[in-house]
Amino acid sequence: MKWHNLDVEDVITSLGSSHQGLSSEEAKKRLAQYGVNELKKEERVSPFALFVGQFRDTLIIILLIAIVLSAVIEELTNAVIIAVIVLFCGILGFVQEYRAERAMEALKKMLSPTITVLRGGKEEEIPSKEIVPGDMLLLEAGDKIPADSRLVEAHSLKCDEASLTGESVPVGKDIKSLPEDTPVDDRTNIAFTGTTVTSGRGKAVVVSTGMSTEFGKIAE
Repeated sequence: MKWHNLDVEDVITSLGSSHQGLSSEEAKKRLAQYGVNELKKEERVSPFALFVGQFRDTLIIILLIAIVLSAVIEELTNAVIIAVIVLFCGILGFVQEYRAERAMEALKKMLSPTITVLRGGKEEEIPSKEIVPGDMLLLEAGDKIPADSRLVEAHSLKCDEASLTGESVPVGKDIKSLPEDTPVDDRTNIAFTGTTVTSGRGKAVVVSTGMSTEFGKIAE
C-alpha cells in the first residue's frame, strides 16, 4: 500500500490502530502474525566455504570440464586460459559475496535496540524487535527509527537518511500526504528504518517491519 499517499486518519484506520496506539493484547497478536521486527538472519559461512561455493555454478562446472578435456587432447594453452578465467570468476564472486555479508552485518547494527511507543495510551520503552504494524512511535532527537512509519505529528522534525538514500543533509519531515508516484527519497511523511532523528520530535504509526521495510529490501 502507498502509505505516503494517504491522509493520516486513513492510515491509522487502515492499520486498525489509534492515536493511543495498540493495546498490549493486540500487539501480541500482531507479533505472532507478522513475526519479530528484524532483518532475516542467514547462517554464517566460513570464507573458505564461500570461496569453494563459487565453483558449484553450472557454467563454472562446464568450464572445469573444458579444462580437463583441453588437457587430455593436449591443448594446454586453451586449458590455461580457461583455468585463469575460472579462477578470476571464483575470486570475483567470492569478493562480492563476502562484501555483501559484511554489509548485511552493518545494516543490522544500525537498528536501534529499543524505542518508545504508545500502548493503550501509555508510554512504554520496548525492544525494537517487538514493534508491529500499527504501533505508535514517539520520536525525538537521537532516536533510530526501528520500522518504516507514517508520520502522524511532526514538530521541526528532521531525519538523517544518508544510510538509505545517500542524502548528505538531514531531511525535514511533515505529515502532508504525497502523490502516489513520489520516489522513496522524497517521501517526507515517512520515517524510514535505520535512519536517525537529528532534531525535533514527532509521532508516527508503523506501516511495515522487518524485511518488508525499505531497509529490508536493501538487505534482501
